[in-house]
Amino acid sequence: MTKMPKICGYSPRKQPGPKVPDTVKSEVEQAASELIDKVLKPKCIEPPPQDTQFNYLVDIFTKWYRNYFYLCGTYNCPGPNRLSPSFETRFARMEYRGPDHFNLAYLRHTGEWIEIYQDLSLKECLKAIQDDPWFCP
Repeated sequence: MTKMPKICGYSPRKQPGPKVPDTVKSEVEQAASELIDKVLKPKCIEPPPQDTQFNYLVDIFTKWYRNYFYLCGTYNCPGPNRLSPSFETRFARMEYRGPDHFNLAYLRHTGEWIEIYQDLSLKECLKAIQDDPWFCP
């Protein structure tokens, strides 16, 4: 059996996206908080269930990390075998790509972000999050 020669190669890292201006950050946060308060919280947050075995959603909030804007949910864990009283998870990600251009992705159950929309405006992203079942918390 012959041995394969070792080959050195260059594997470039993914270049970071453009820096998000503070004005864009505040505009996105304001629009997203309006969507959360008027649409997502009334639709998705329900009173605690009588059955204390399953986790349930108690809050929806947003968070910036680099050039990514996340919509997140907080879940309570009432069961007797819980590891913690609550946990947070992300369910939608908007990646800033330029002035009024975002890529929109959802978090798959495997922990992988799946980008399903590219180059959307802020309004189009929020409309997709509101209407598309992929972005349900």
